[in-house]
Amino acid sequence: MTTLHQWLHLFAVQVSETTFWEWAAVILGIAEVLLAKINNIWLYPAGVAGTIISIYILMIAGLYAESVLSVYYIVMSVYGWIHWITRRNAPPVKISWATPKEWVITVLIVVIGWVIFYVLLKKFTTSNVPVWDAWVTSTAWAGMWLLARRKMENWVLLNISNLFAIPLLCYKHLILFAALTLFLFIVAIFGYFDWRAIWKKENDADLTLTH
Repeated sequence: MTTLHQWLHLFAVQVSETTFWEWAAVILGIAEVLLAKINNIWLYPAGVAGTIISIYILMIAGLYAESVLSVYYIVMSVYGWIHWITRRNAPPVKISWATPKEWVITVLIVVIGWVIFYVLLKKFTTSNVPVWDAWVTSTAWAGMWLLARRKMENWVLLNISNLFAIPLLCYKHLILFAALTLFLFIVAIFGYFDWRAIWKKENDADLTLTH
């Protein structure tokens, strides 16, 4: 009971010390997820604004690899925004499972990305968590690559990243960011099962057409 009380006290203290910009980034992050859920184009400006603020906060916290990851998020958000406008009525790419070749590429993104980020963080930054930060970023990059290709396994890689990001953010006293990441972790679990249901429905429909 004492330990639980200590954890709750620590949580309350960290929340009370949370800055305006941290609150803004988290609120915009939640707005992006909720707008994405209802398929609303405003998810992109909300995501871009929230990510720009996040880069500033993560740089101050010394999470340099995650800052780079956030820059990638901005690029992909702008791309998605333009793609939405230009091809809104086009049929979406069907959900599928990763092929063995795609799994090889996924593993290479994780391993090579992890090594590169670790070396860069160790040699050129003051990061005190280079291994951890590099791992969170490389697994997220692999997950986003699979997501862009509409592969089921993207949820697995993204949640591996989220799972390690939560304690890392707590360690850096970014308690609201950790709470947001936990929220994203839960959303990704539901996303996996939603996608699997869609894949099964589409696969059954294709089988019906071939018979």
